[in-house]
Amino acid sequence: MLNNLKNIETVMTTNKSAGEKYLTRRVLSMQESQTMKITGLAKQMKAEGKDVVSLSAGEPDFPTPDFVAEAGIEAIRSGFTRYTANAGIPELKAAIIEKFKRDNGIDFSQKQIIVSNGGKQTLANALLALCQEGDEVIIPAPFWVSFPEMVRLAGAEPVIVSTTLDSGYKMSPEQLESAITDKTKVLILNSPSNPSGAVYAEEEVRALMAVLDGREIFVLSDEMYDQIVYGEKKPFSPARIPGMRDWVIVSNGVSKTYSMTGWRIGYLAGPEWLIDACGKIQSQTTSNANSIAQKAALAALTGDQQVIKERTEEFERRRDYMFKALNEIPGITTTLPDGAFYIFPSISGLLGKTFNGKEMKNSTDVAEYLLVDHFVATVPGEAFGAPENLRLSYAASISELEEAVGRIRNAFS
Repeated sequence: MLNNLKNIETVMTTNKSAGEKYLTRRVLSMQESQTMKITGLAKQMKAEGKDVVSLSAGEPDFPTPDFVAEAGIEAIRSGFTRYTANAGIPELKAAIIEKFKRDNGIDFSQKQIIVSNGGKQTLANALLALCQEGDEVIIPAPFWVSFPEMVRLAGAEPVIVSTTLDSGYKMSPEQLESAITDKTKVLILNSPSNPSGAVYAEEEVRALMAVLDGREIFVLSDEMYDQIVYGEKKPFSPARIPGMRDWVIVSNGVSKTYSMTGWRIGYLAGPEWLIDACGKIQSQTTSNANSIAQKAALAALTGDQQVIKERTEEFERRRDYMFKALNEIPGITTTLPDGAFYIFPSISGLLGKTFNGKEMKNSTDVAEYLLVDHFVATVPGEAFGAPENLRLSYAASISELEEAVGRIRNAFS
């Protein structure tokens, strides 16, 4: 299977010369999503009959709730299959407004909301509307793989602020202050975090926002996992701070909370002038989000929310197992995630060592070794700006997690 990885690199090298001649600088500066790449390779190996346990996918293993799926089916049956308003159907926007009040304590109007084709599009629209050449965007690392690439696509430069296991993978106010220049346009804040599961508490968010007070710097707050949290710590949106309301843009969606990754519904809330700009971009690229999926998202946001509680409790059980089991493997150390469904162990204790004749120089080597030799799919930390880590998703059954951990333990015994 290592040959498959090499074949991908060969094709990329062959195409590179043509790409450098014809493609734009923005596209050439971007990297392929490593999470999609590893997930695709794991699926290919499974199709070839390999017994792969995949902990690479960033999506819940639960099905879309029945009442949500039925709403989508009814939309088809009733002929709700034509274009909708570009920014989303009014009843869905009303449900989003109510969700923000109910779960986040924030008030928005219809004109401050746009529905898009997944959370990725909401974030890309916002960055394309705000950023241009010469601008800088501050991104704490570890970061979601698409953040820096979206910034580059918008023509701006990502400024990476590295965090550590000791800090819980959270940026301090002092680090933020040091990263700001006269070119800083946006801070991207992701809480709960993909990949670390870190959650910024209210006092931590307020301390970061105090650094930005009086400065013309926008905050793009990715809150996609805001309903998948554990224990007493709850996410706090910077949009709740009165002095920041004109500077905060909130991105969310139904993908993770309601197991609707394939339905592709995300939404963005922020200043009316920015939402108008995002609408302009969307109108000339994709137009409205899928009409059927909008009806399903409406059902998700207005239906029985007990399903979230039940599934989060199961994720917490899996999290607790992974935290204990991984920390028992020599060379691996991890924090306890406060949210999302990922665990982000440090593998620094494995680097420089040789297993089965293969030297582990970085997390990519570790991820390839686990996949090729032991049939466990993970994502190397390089993709998230943390080269001494791996991201493992525990959106899998306990039996699958036990099998995966057993293989990892054997791999590094």
